[in-house]
Amino acid sequence: MALMPVKFDLKKRVKLAQTVWFMYWFAVMAGVLVFSMGLFFKIELRKRSELMDNNESHFLPNLLIFMGLIACGINALGGKICYDSLDPIKFMKWKPILKNFLVMCVVFNGLLLVTAVLCFLMRIPLQFTLAEGLRNGMKFYKDTDTPGRCYMKRTLDLMQMEFRCCGNDNFRDWFEIQWVSNRYLDFSAKEVKDRIGSNVDGQYLMDGVPFSCCNPSSPRPCIQGQMTNNSAHYSYDHYTEELNVWRRGCREAMLSYYGGMMNTIGALVVLVTLLEVAVTIGLQYVNTSLSTLANPDDPESESEGWILEKTVGETFTDIMDKMKAMGKGSKVEEGAEAPVATVS
Repeated sequence: MALMPVKFDLKKRVKLAQTVWFMYWFAVMAGVLVFSMGLFFKIELRKRSELMDNNESHFLPNLLIFMGLIACGINALGGKICYDSLDPIKFMKWKPILKNFLVMCVVFNGLLLVTAVLCFLMRIPLQFTLAEGLRNGMKFYKDTDTPGRCYMKRTLDLMQMEFRCCGNDNFRDWFEIQWVSNRYLDFSAKEVKDRIGSNVDGQYLMDGVPFSCCNPSSPRPCIQGQMTNNSAHYSYDHYTEELNVWRRGCREAMLSYYGGMMNTIGALVVLVTLLEVAVTIGLQYVNTSLSTLANPDDPESESEGWILEKTVGETFTDIMDKMKAMGKGSKVEEGAEAPVATVS
């Protein structure tokens, strides 16, 4: 028994073909949307690629771009088939490939759904990528004279101001690294000598943060140096004082930004997938309704369309039987190709 059979006359078939044709061109625009989202996401990642530990994060935007292009091609072809289905003579040229085209559409819909799932799951690897990338970037903050790293200070400062964050996990991360270049240190000064001498790695560590960590909304002038020294500032207690630097770490801020973007893209891709499933089902009804005309010589005769010729269980059983038959056929061919020993 067919799955979801529907009776059609000429008027219903024409209306079905026109509706699916319209939906296909709407799906073409949806493909352009997927392509545009992938391109936008790729540009956003490239803006801060120096702060990411690897290039694997670009896999998803590249996949979105690819799926968007494929969606445009498949939907344009599907729209053409629906348009030609209004003319029996033009439709005949599509019949030999229509079944394979529908199978390709089903596979594409599955890949599109996988893409949507990846959008929601990418937050997990991105978290580790950002953590390692930010940690390395902070180490190179002071290397303003080193070729290949001289841009890192500017990149981190702009990022901290844009995302209103400080450090990797929080502002105290800056206390653990030397972020002031040696060229700006007076090595004859006692304070510099003491700080470098007290560190096993010979680094100049201090309880301060770059200016980009300062919160401009704070009424008090920014305290970015000697942040744990109460006596260095008037009416100040770092244990109770509301510090006027950003409290949130940049990993959390960037993860929130990119995570929200990926969730939005994932939701839109799910909607595009539902649209693709709808047009695929519509095209299947167009195909079956034209293939089951009661009188093929009379275009006005009634017909029946369906999604599957059999039930889901019967269709699945048929597919498994065909796969088993193909497997047995390949074994027989391998056995037939085996060399036959001859007696001399």
